[in-house]
Amino acid sequence: MIRYYNEDIDMPLLDTGKIARWLPRVAALHDKTLGDINYIFCSDRKILEVNRQYLGHDYYTDIITFDETKEPCIAGDLFISLETVASNAEMMQTEFDEELHRVLVHGVLHLCGLKDKQEDQAARMRQEERKALDLLETISSDNRK
Repeated sequence: MIRYYNEDIDMPLLDTGKIARWLPRVAALHDKTLGDINYIFCSDRKILEVNRQYLGHDYYTDIITFDETKEPCIAGDLFISLETVASNAEMMQTEFDEELHRVLVHGVLHLCGLKDKQEDQAARMRQEERKALDLLETISSDNRK
């Protein structure tokens, strides 16, 4: 089950039906099933606080993934800074929705076991993000909330 929360920022407009059909298919491509996924949308201020408190990192990021996976069922809490998503979209000259979808799936890919700390891992992560975004384009829209 996918749940959406917002901490200190407005909830983004999401096609939750489309996302609910998309993410299990992404997980299946990595021989996983989708369990409980909690997306928590927040501000830069909040994600910096989470990053400092739980990871000991003193910097902003677009997503922090807390993995609760019990193989082969992936699960976790994913904090997403919508402010960083917006600034990344602007910097990369892409639409906000596309960048938000990339970040949504980035967290799921982490739960599937992909890493991105080293250059080769980051290249593979980008490749898998692109595959997942291409897959999203094939899924019909409905339940826009």
